[in-house]
Amino acid sequence: MFELEESFDNKDDQNLEFIVDEEYNGIRIDRFLSGIQNNLSRSYIQKLIDDHMILMDDKPVKSNSKVKTGSSITIYLPEPKEAEIVPEELPLDIIYEDKDIIIINKQKGLVVHPAAGHTSGTLVNALLYHCKGELSGINGILRPGIVHRIDRDTTGVIVACKNDKAHQFIADQLKIHSITRKYQALVYHAMKEESGRVEAPIGRDPKDRKKMAVNYKNGKSSATNYRVLENLKQYAYIECSLETGRTHQIRVHMASIHHPLLGDTVYGPAKDPFHLEGQALHAGVLGFIHPTTEKYVEFSAPLPEYFVDLLEKLRHKG
Repeated sequence: MFELEESFDNKDDQNLEFIVDEEYNGIRIDRFLSGIQNNLSRSYIQKLIDDHMILMDDKPVKSNSKVKTGSSITIYLPEPKEAEIVPEELPLDIIYEDKDIIIINKQKGLVVHPAAGHTSGTLVNALLYHCKGELSGINGILRPGIVHRIDRDTTGVIVACKNDKAHQFIADQLKIHSITRKYQALVYHAMKEESGRVEAPIGRDPKDRKKMAVNYKNGKSSATNYRVLENLKQYAYIECSLETGRTHQIRVHMASIHHPLLGDTVYGPAKDPFHLEGQALHAGVLGFIHPTTEKYVEFSAPLPEYFVDLLEKLRHKG
């Protein structure tokens, strides 16, 4: 890996500037830029060169240009463009709806909002169609109405907001952790204790940036309460109550105490003996103060069929 003589100049968030150290004199510019940073791929760097978006000493470069000691390299990054999200008529299991909010029982496999690899068929696409575009805009074009999210393979209750006032009102409750969130989960290994609490900071896994992990150095404070609903021989059916809402929180916390979720091949065993499509996790209850009535409301969703069937199999498993 190359080292920078000077860190890039961040006067303009869209521009990156580098100074060439003597030891890198004569290296091709695409190789030089690939080595000194990790955010831009070599193919993307090549595209920027072709579009005359990379300059050396204020002059456009070619892909075979070689850097020179003391030269200033500037990368002009184009403004990020968010794709237009198309409303789609998709099935929605609506628990409750009024002029401010809509409560959905999300099915397994449904992505909440568009992202790389999932530009259509998401909950947002369905909400845009159902709500005729009347969704809050605080979270941007790609996530209209979305105040919080649950993983693609997690089922259960999720709220979306139809206007910015409602969105901010509920977001403020999320911020101070006053919202009720109860999840049902199936985990490996029976539990000796009837209840417990996991308090451990969660952040990016330093060994795998695609995963989260208990991270005492860079993680954010996180707490999960759990209680055993039923021990099922070598498994347990539990309820988790969230004090915080970090990415993959229940999955990471339960794995950290050696009770990973069934079906979770990311944080649990690599092979899933039950052939599930993702973790056995269900957002069963969501409660908060309503943005208009300012009274506490609570919504629940029944366990999905696959979860009920799995429970029965575990109860009769020898």
